Amino acid sequence: MAIDVVIVGTGGMGREIFGVIRAINDRAAEGVRWRVLGFVDDYPTESSLKLVQRLDVPFLGSSRSLADQPVTTHVALGVGDPRRRREIDLRIRSYGHAAATIVHPAAEIGPDCVFGEGLVALGGARVTTNVTLGRHVHLNQNCTVGHDCVLGDHVSVNPLAAVSGYCRLEAGVMVGTTAAVLQGITVGRDATVGAGACVVRDVPEAVVVKGVPAR
Repeated sequence: MAIDVVIVGTGGMGREIFGVIRAINDRAAEGVRWRVLGFVDDYPTESSLKLVQRLDVPFLGSSRSLADQPVTTHVALGVGDPRRRREIDLRIRSYGHAAATIVHPAAEIGPDCVFGEGLVALGGARVTTNVTLGRHVHLNQNCTVGHDCVLGDHVSVNPLAAVSGYCRLEAGVMVGTTAAVLQGITVGRDATVGAGACVVRDVPEAVVVKGVPAR
């Protein structure tokens, strides 16, 4: 059985999702496989289009072209920035397409976890137990999310970042590469934790914190 999917975004994240889909299909055997119909992007660069062409997958045009796809077609949001991902999600949701949940075979989602549509988990991502993940959460390579965490819609946890147990990341949060969020911390909506930061106290919404300890 094959499920049709269109990837939104021709940049690095979109092409990484394509790689995850290929890894899933390689392991699928007789199970469910994804059939990538192509990429869409409202503002593609010339270099990104050349890289998509090398993948032997068509560029279908702007995101408006999704309106021409059957409602059975899924969408995968290959947009790294949480706020842009939210904007695109809100805009294209009216087309009626389901969001594709894309989990690399080398990612681990533990027991008693709940996640919304559109989860993207790249290779090496680890989620332990009793974790709630919102809509279109992105878990990048080799990041970890500890027990009893809640991640809101459109959160991004970048490569090698570690979110300890009992944390709450509100909608639109980005945790930078190699950053650490210590146990029990709340990071407010649309806040950014800089790369390499160590968060030791709650973070207000819509701010950028960085450093050790993060300020």
